[in-house]
Amino acid sequence: MQDDGAGTHRRADPAGAETDGAAGAGGDGEGGAWGDGLIARRVDESGGAEQFAVLPSRSAASSAALMPLAYDGNLRSRLDALRELVGLSRARLDSGTLAEAGRVLDEAAARRRLSGQHTVVAVAGATGSGKSQLFNTLAGVTISETGVRRPTTAAPIACSWSDGAASLLDRLGIPGRLRRRPLQHPDSESPLRGLVLIDLPDHDSAAVQHREQVDRILALVDAVIWVVDPEKYADALIHERYLRPMAGHAEVTFVVLNQVDRLPGEAAEQVLDDLRRLLDEDGIALGEHGEPGATVLALSALTGEGVGELRESLGQFVAERQAPARRIAADVDAAAQHLRPVYVTGQRTGLSEEAREEFADRLADAVGATAAGEAAERAWLRNANRACGTPWLRLWRWYQNRRDPVTGRLPSRTQADEEATARQRVEHAVRTVSERASAGLPAPWAQAMREAALRGAHGLPEALDELAVRTGLPPGRPSRPGWWPVAVLAQATMTLLQVVGGLWLLGQIVGVLPPNLGVPVLLMLSGIVGGPLIEWSCRLAARGPARRYGHEAERLLREAAAGCGRARVLDPLAAELLRYREVREQYARVTGVGVAG
Repeated sequence: MQDDGAGTHRRADPAGAETDGAAGAGGDGEGGAWGDGLIARRVDESGGAEQFAVLPSRSAASSAALMPLAYDGNLRSRLDALRELVGLSRARLDSGTLAEAGRVLDEAAARRRLSGQHTVVAVAGATGSGKSQLFNTLAGVTISETGVRRPTTAAPIACSWSDGAASLLDRLGIPGRLRRRPLQHPDSESPLRGLVLIDLPDHDSAAVQHREQVDRILALVDAVIWVVDPEKYADALIHERYLRPMAGHAEVTFVVLNQVDRLPGEAAEQVLDDLRRLLDEDGIALGEHGEPGATVLALSALTGEGVGELRESLGQFVAERQAPARRIAADVDAAAQHLRPVYVTGQRTGLSEEAREEFADRLADAVGATAAGEAAERAWLRNANRACGTPWLRLWRWYQNRRDPVTGRLPSRTQADEEATARQRVEHAVRTVSERASAGLPAPWAQAMREAALRGAHGLPEALDELAVRTGLPPGRPSRPGWWPVAVLAQATMTLLQVVGGLWLLGQIVGVLPPNLGVPVLLMLSGIVGGPLIEWSCRLAARGPARRYGHEAERLLREAAAGCGRARVLDPLAAELLRYREVREQYARVTGVGVAG
């Protein structure tokens, strides 16, 4: 058996060939399946040479028999809601905004297919914090190299306390040659059974690939042990880059103050209290007094002080088998918090009935509904005057209209000017209603509302013009009040009286009839006075029906314009608003709480 100087060894097989001990149970994870046949080494208590122990591997069947991870109903519901939320939002949000949520869904699905009987815990820390020494102390054997050379840990090393962790380590990309087993036999009743411990490279390493490995694995493990020392526990790098962004993952976080043996007297407690203060400022809940949160401990990996408490906390943590689900739940919380600005603004959203009515009124003004109603009212009055007025007055008015020129009147606007004004009114109405509909919405959804309104407004002025032509006066012949025929008959009678009286007088003048001025004059005066009186009375009586007729014409045109605006603008806005409310409901399911507004 030979040590290759990199934490692995070689042993001769019966045929005399050398094989890699880490891969001897099935490969290194890069070229074949890993069968958990791991080798651990320990330092002789007498300080002598290192002793090596070869541990038997379990069969692949035992690894396959492990139960996959199962999420509870609440977490499954939140993941389903997040998946639905991402699907509904793809048309409105860019891929970069949804990238974090997509990653969480992928990782949750990947972790669910793997072992639920193992808990993967990473040991992270800065250079010189003693994390590799703590890793070796927990394993009970020297697995990860320690020393003054920086960085000492160049690649992540794994230590598993039980079989079946191969697929988990494959997911982390840790090759078989870097997978180890503690000295204890896997069949023994270890309090850490089910733990998979990962020693990470230094997060502040000068080597970029080391930092990249740390970030990649931290996004995949179930829990993290952050190891800090009395010199760097307040380093801004670890707080701003890792602890503060991961504040929502407090329940799967351990913060260990190492090297307390270097602190005299009560200095260790003072540093520990200051560390708790900094963690509180980072927003990390501390698991004190039975409350859920991060576990904060002080220990010395060199002397063993406090290591037993950490091992006990880890044992209880692993035995609960809740860390993977807690990690996924915390990831969902982080993704939801990242997405909150694009779903929630805290303001009331929607299009009020007042805004809808105002939009309809603006379209009615643009199409000239009021003017059309007034024109219909005047037309009804003209018809009434023609039917009930005296023929002599109508003839006189016609003559006056033919005789008097139209000079002195303001020039009427051209049709092009009227169309331009109507188009401007329509555009202003659409712009106003889109602004009101998008008020209070997050930016992506407000932009979608404005785009929907602009699409609907395309061709709206032309449609309203065509509508105004089609929708003119109320359908059918205008209804006439019951007094109309009577007034027409009375006016005809008055005209007949004038004609009879006139002919009578003419007959007397030419000597055809005997002289008698009283009766014909009375008949003519009755007709002359009665005709205008009947016309005046009819004009007063016609105002009510004419006004109702004009209002009906205006109502029909207003309803037609409102229907056109609703179909082209309001309905698309309502559809966008409904889509937003649907995604907002899904977002509320993701967060597990109601969404205001």
